[in-house]
Amino acid sequence: MGIDDFGTGYSSLAYLRRLPVDFLKIDQSFVRGLGTNNEDEAIVSTVLQLADALSLAAVAEGVETAEQEDVLRGYGCRFAQGYRFGRPMRAQDLSLGR
Repeated sequence: MGIDDFGTGYSSLAYLRRLPVDFLKIDQSFVRGLGTNNEDEAIVSTVLQLADALSLAAVAEGVETAEQEDVLRGYGCRFAQGYRFGRPMRAQDLSLGR
């Protein structure tokens, strides 16, 4: 189970203790500022450290640029999604490379 849009709205830190969480999805509103906004970088790096400390995976949402990808890799983020990697598509058009 994961917590979507972590760091916004109803994603309380208390959920990390109450729910059987496996991963956090870092909200794209923070990812968008990577490389240009020190506050967003501080938030993203802290969420990644928190996930690591709790043995959770972290997924960065809304990655659109090579610079965002580079910053995330520099912080040790292993999972990301966004237009940088592919546009939305129908399930029948998805090739899994088998």
